[in-house]
Amino acid sequence: MTYNVGNYLLDRLAELGVTDVFGVPGDFNLGFLDDVLEHEKLEWVGNMNELNAGYAADGYARVRGLGALVTTYGVGELSSINATAGSYAENVPVIHIVGAPSSAAQNSHLRVHHTLGDGDFKHFIRMADEVNVSTAILQPATAPFDIDRVLRDAVVHNKPGYLMLPADVASAEIDPPASPLEVKLAISTNAAKTAFKKVATEFLRGKKTSILADYMTARLQATDNLQRLIDTTNFPYCTLMGAKALIDENNKQFAGLYLGTLTADETRTVIEDAEAIILSAVAFTDTNTVGFSHKVDMYKAINLGAESATIGRETFAPLALGDALDILTEVAVEAGAQPMDFTPFTRDVEQPAASDDALAQNQLWDVVASNLDELNTVVVEMGTSFFGMASRGFPRDARFIGAPLWGSIGYTLPALLGAAVADRDSRGVLFIGDGSAQLTIQELATVVRQGLNPVIFLINNDGYTIERAIHGKKLSYNDIAPMDWQKVPAAFGATDENAVVLRASTVNELLEACAVAHREKDKMVFIEVITDKDDMPETLRRFGSMAAAANKLVEKE
Repeated sequence: MTYNVGNYLLDRLAELGVTDVFGVPGDFNLGFLDDVLEHEKLEWVGNMNELNAGYAADGYARVRGLGALVTTYGVGELSSINATAGSYAENVPVIHIVGAPSSAAQNSHLRVHHTLGDGDFKHFIRMADEVNVSTAILQPATAPFDIDRVLRDAVVHNKPGYLMLPADVASAEIDPPASPLEVKLAISTNAAKTAFKKVATEFLRGKKTSILADYMTARLQATDNLQRLIDTTNFPYCTLMGAKALIDENNKQFAGLYLGTLTADETRTVIEDAEAIILSAVAFTDTNTVGFSHKVDMYKAINLGAESATIGRETFAPLALGDALDILTEVAVEAGAQPMDFTPFTRDVEQPAASDDALAQNQLWDVVASNLDELNTVVVEMGTSFFGMASRGFPRDARFIGAPLWGSIGYTLPALLGAAVADRDSRGVLFIGDGSAQLTIQELATVVRQGLNPVIFLINNDGYTIERAIHGKKLSYNDIAPMDWQKVPAAFGATDENAVVLRASTVNELLEACAVAHREKDKMVFIEVITDKDDMPETLRRFGSMAAAANKLVEKE
C-alpha cells in the first residue's frame, strides 16, 4: 500500500491521542475517508450534519485534548464554522480537515460545484483564518511541514486548526514521519521564573490569600499544579461557572462559585476581601461575572495567564501557567501567606419531599444533582440548565461541560456525543431545553448508532426560557413549535432494547425516572421533564434582568 498525505495526517492525529474522527462525507473528501476507514487506530463517526459534527468534535476535544472534524469544501465547511468559532472562543483544539477540489481544478480557476463560481478557491480559508489559530492549503512537497505546524499550533495554543486537503493531494505519495511530533514546548525561561519568584514572595508575605480559577487551567494541563498549591497552602479556592468541577468540590478548601453580584455572601468575601488573590487563567466575561459585576481588585492579584504572569504593574514572560503555580506553591509557605477566612461550600442537597404536585425548577435541580454519580460527564446547555446546575455541588471526579462564552444553543447534544465517544467509561448526563434541542436533536440518531448510554434530561418548558428571562417574556418570538418528545427517540432509532423513554412532571415521577436511569445503566435513558414556562432558577432570573439592563431593553406587556 502506498503511503500518502492522508495517511501522514491520520498517523499524526492518532499519535496525539485521537481515536475517533467526526464529520460528514462529500465528494471532495471521499478518498481521504477511505484512509480513515482503513486506519487501524481510528474510527469514523459519521454525523447528521456538519454543525453537529463540529460540536461533537469540540466535546470530544474537551475530554481527550484534541478533536478531529472532516467536511467537504464550501457547503460543508461553512455549515460547521459556527462550531469552529465556538471552539476558538472557548479555547478547544479541533483540527478541521476540509476535502477540497483537486489542485488542477484550483490552479485552472474552474467553476466547480460547491464554490462561488468565480474561480477563487481561497474565499473560505480566508473566513477560516478568523476562527483558527493556524491554517494551511496542503501540497505534496510541504504537506508534512504544514500538517505538523497546524497540529502543533492547535495543541499548544488550545485553538482550532484548519487544513484544506485537495482530493489529489490526499492521495499523493510521501514518506511517513521520521520522528514523533513535539508539541510539549517548555516556554518558561529561567530569568522569568527567577524574577517572578522574587516579586511573588514579597507580594504574598503575611497576607490572607485565596484562589480563583477558570477553565483554561484545565486546557493548559495545569490542574495538578493548582491542586498542589491548594493542598500545600490550604488557601480557599473558588471557580468561575465555566470551571465548575475543575477541582473536587468536596475538597474542604472549596468555597463555591464566584458569580459577581450573584455570588453567595460567604463565597463573595473569600474573593473580594482577600488581601491577596491568585487568579489561575481567569478571563472575566459578561456571562461568568453576570454583566461584569465582579469586584476583584487587580492590584491585590497575582494574575496567571497561559504564557505570562502579572503582579501589579510588572509582567513576567515567558512563563507557563504550570510553572507559575509551582513557584507559588514554593514561595507561599516561605512568605508566610495565610489562608483567607472562609466558609466551606456545602455540597449536600436534600431530596425534595415526595409530591404529586407540578414539578418546580428548584426541585428539579435538587433531585438531579443528588442523583449524579462519580465519573459522570455532565453537559449543560447555556440557559436554564447551566444556571440550575451551577449552584449545585458535584460528586468527586465528575466532569462539567458547557459553553458559557460562545453560548450557541443546541451545542450540548452533539457535544455529549463527542464527550461520550471520547470516554465510554464515563456515563454522559445531558441537560438541554426544548428550544435548544430542536436545533440539533437529529444527532440523537448517532448517539443510538454508537451504542451510547447517556441520561438525557430534556427540559420541556415551552420555549426559549433564557431569552424570556432577558426580554419578551410573553412575546411570540420566544415560543417554539410544539413537539411530541416521547416519540422523538423512536424516530431516531431508539428501541426497547437500547433505550428507555420517560416523562416526569412531578417530584415523584422525577425520582422514579432517576431510579430507572440508575438501574438501566446499559441503555440510553431519555427523560422529558415538564416545568412551567415562567419558572426558572433564581440566578437565571437575576441574570436576565442584568442582561436586559445592559442591552437597555424595556419589557413590553
